[in-house]
Amino acid sequence: MLLLGMEVGEAYSTAIAQILSNPELSTWDYILTVEEDNIPQQDALVRLIAQMEKHPELAAIGGLYWTKGLGGVPQIWGDVRDPILNFRPQVPVPNQLVECVGTAMGFTLYRLSMFKDQRLRRPWFRTLNGSEGLGVGTQDLYFWGNARPFGYRCAIDCGVLVGHYDLDGKFGPPDKVW
Repeated sequence: MLLLGMEVGEAYSTAIAQILSNPELSTWDYILTVEEDNIPQQDALVRLIAQMEKHPELAAIGGLYWTKGLGGVPQIWGDVRDPILNFRPQVPVPNQLVECVGTAMGFTLYRLSMFKDQRLRRPWFRTLNGSEGLGVGTQDLYFWGNARPFGYRCAIDCGVLVGHYDLDGKFGPPDKVW
């Protein structure tokens, strides 16, 4: 499903609402979010499905990619072992599954059932720009800030590598590939 011309949080929330309202799609097990500037390895989806089947305790598993730009960080947000809730990036562990507090949405597989949970606020995803007195934040971490208190867990598979590209056809960041 492709949604154009919408703010990213609104687009994700709209897409999921449309999927849940569809008699066929609402019965599927998973939903994959893929952002336009990400390039997963060719077997990435199969690998994420295998991890989801192996780890029913997890509601979402993402592939590993970094934020863009100089000094980009791995999008493995927050250490679940830290007693203070945070979304600081974690260090990847090559070829390992790393549980985290929140995942980015660039290449993440979710259990569709979690979006049927009426306890989760709607819209599920929302980008905060500070204008409403709620601080600033990305749509993905806004979601996980709500989902984790209800027991939803997530991880990043550091063996599923996802690259970024730009309009000039450059891949990056090249120093983040192992």
